[in-house]
Amino acid sequence: MGSSGTSRRRVTIHDVARSAGVSRQTVSRALNDKGEIQGTTKQRVLDAARELGYRPSRFARGLVRQDTVTVGLVIPDLLNPFFTEVAAAALEAAGERGWHVVVHDTSDSPEKERTALRVVGSQVDAVIGYFSSPEDEIDRDTRGVPVVLVGREHRATRFGSIRIDGAEAIDRAVAHLVARGHRSIGMLDHQGRPEPSDRHGWFAAAAAARGLDASAVAGAPQSVEGGEAALPRLLAAYPDVTAVLTFNDVIAVGALRAARRLGRRVPEDLAVVGFDGLRLGDLVEPALSTVSLDIGRLGALAVEEVARLLAAPGDPVAGARLVVHGSLLLRDSA
Repeated sequence: MGSSGTSRRRVTIHDVARSAGVSRQTVSRALNDKGEIQGTTKQRVLDAARELGYRPSRFARGLVRQDTVTVGLVIPDLLNPFFTEVAAAALEAAGERGWHVVVHDTSDSPEKERTALRVVGSQVDAVIGYFSSPEDEIDRDTRGVPVVLVGREHRATRFGSIRIDGAEAIDRAVAHLVARGHRSIGMLDHQGRPEPSDRHGWFAAAAAARGLDASAVAGAPQSVEGGEAALPRLLAAYPDVTAVLTFNDVIAVGALRAARRLGRRVPEDLAVVGFDGLRLGDLVEPALSTVSLDIGRLGALAVEEVARLLAAPGDPVAGARLVVHGSLLLRDSA
């Protein structure tokens, strides 16, 4: 049975040698422009490498020449403190290994994300990303480069992933709100994705388990302004809502601002629960209750997974599926 585009493994120097009918050492000499081989043999190797889409790993070459590994970090929005904290953790972990990191901000735009993938895929040894693109597109644009997906599962064998699991914490958040007397709970979900988020799914499951309707949902961009604009729309459509969960903390901060403008006291008139556990949540008034993630661990795990994938290029075993679990952090807003 043929392999799909999402299961294509990284082409190795052994594949090039087999295709050209030469030894691995001969491939190395040809690619490094050494003079010990005939011109026709060198051309045959170069043609085979081009046809197979082989990209020499600077990580492997660095075992001999001490080249520096370069990792591309693709994130949706550096102005969002969550991604800033993830980037800081990844930069620190990469720096401890002596690696370079190239950061690309896509402004949460699918088009800019695709452009960043094409650019970064041709310049680095590995990619870490918080992507919305389908995996086959990521695979195509980063052909031959190990990829670590943050916040979602992976299928391709040269990929790894760091999944975020907030199901239990959101269930605890809904249980807490119900215990406080809330029976109409809404959500401000991430706007601009073709399907509802995992976080919406966790909220819907938690609500259904308690016999609650989970249809009170409004979309919001991942920003303070997005949350500030979305909350009035949610309350206008569902006036009975007395508690709100949000896709992330910056949306929640926007919801707090909107609630104040609407004359809603928090948490007396409207309880608000965010998601991420940003330090920002302790600085707003009232302090934000949230599903808290170990963001530093998220970035560090991504770099560790890159190292594992780079150390075993072409390994048919799929990359690791690592998980960072959320925990409910109750402050004053709920």
